[in-house]
Amino acid sequence: MSTKLTLDEIIEKMLNTVEVSKEQIFEISEQSREEYESLQKELKGIQDTVTTIIDKSEKLEMHARFARNRLAEVSRHFKTYSNEEVKKAYEQASDLQIELAVLQQEEKQLRERRDHIERRIIHLEGTIDRAEALVSQVSVVYNFLAGDLKEVGEMVEDAKAKQQFGMKIIEVQEEERKRVAREIHDGPAQMIANVLLRSELVERVRSEDGVDAALGEFRELRSLIRSSLAEVRRIIYDLRPMALDDLGLIPTLNKYLNNMEEHTGLSIRFTPMGKRLRLPSNVEVGLFRLVQEAVQNAYKHADPSEVHVKIELKPSRVIIVVKDDGKGFDMSKSEKDKSFGLMGMKERINALNGELTIDSAPQKGTVVLIQVPLEKAVEE
Repeated sequence: MSTKLTLDEIIEKMLNTVEVSKEQIFEISEQSREEYESLQKELKGIQDTVTTIIDKSEKLEMHARFARNRLAEVSRHFKTYSNEEVKKAYEQASDLQIELAVLQQEEKQLRERRDHIERRIIHLEGTIDRAEALVSQVSVVYNFLAGDLKEVGEMVEDAKAKQQFGMKIIEVQEEERKRVAREIHDGPAQMIANVLLRSELVERVRSEDGVDAALGEFRELRSLIRSSLAEVRRIIYDLRPMALDDLGLIPTLNKYLNNMEEHTGLSIRFTPMGKRLRLPSNVEVGLFRLVQEAVQNAYKHADPSEVHVKIELKPSRVIIVVKDDGKGFDMSKSEKDKSFGLMGMKERINALNGELTIDSAPQKGTVVLIQVPLEKAVEE
């Protein structure tokens, strides 16, 4: 009993240490990002100042050249000019030369500062990327240490596969969270910030330029809001297609495959057969994800020219065939390596009490056959 308590204490300390390390790395990342943004602003200011100084130097150089020519003229005809005129020509040429030298020195210093900032920015970019990668890796380790792999252990026979599969699940979750966070930050969050700025601009335009100009700004603001809404809907669709709840499996698959074809350039043929049935929600979600995984695997790994998805809905069974003409793979090697994509599909099919059959060979393409029994199906 005391041994167990000691082990629990050790694990707790390990988890605390990992969590503190994660927070420290995150703090380093945030500090680096703040410095990065500050340097970007300073760099922009320096670039603008250098441009201004260059323009000023060019004009001053022209005036200095005229002043030197004037001084040379006075020197050649010294006797025809009064002492006051000679003194004035000399002082003007000298003052312009000094002012030009000061500007050139200032430009040199600014260029040196600019080069230093650019080097620092490159270094900070590397630091930020490494810190983000470390945070993700530490999160995987923490979740793996704190998680319960008993349910996964029942589905994966040997201990090594269990550990790898558990780590892969957590890693995919962390990557998905990171992807969604970045999409929200770079998409809707930025657009909403722009909406806020533009709304403040509308008030200023109305007071300065009148109602018509403000209405123009309102139209642009409305377009920006539409874009934000479309981006939010796209992110939500990636997380879970809402059309599954509203339209059912067939229309949602048709929409997804059309979007996939449009975005990737991959030729996808979709053939629905049988009656249009509404299936239990968990079955529709599971079947959608299975087709999604099969098509994504074909696109990422098989390099096909065409993918054919065929689905037949029967009152007691759903049959889905996903066939591609890609480069295929060695089935025995895939089983040996415990392909995580195939393992994930097997986990889903087991949850639906179905059958998954994969037939593939190098340069022969791949055929994925999915069969799921139905208990409750409603005809549309």
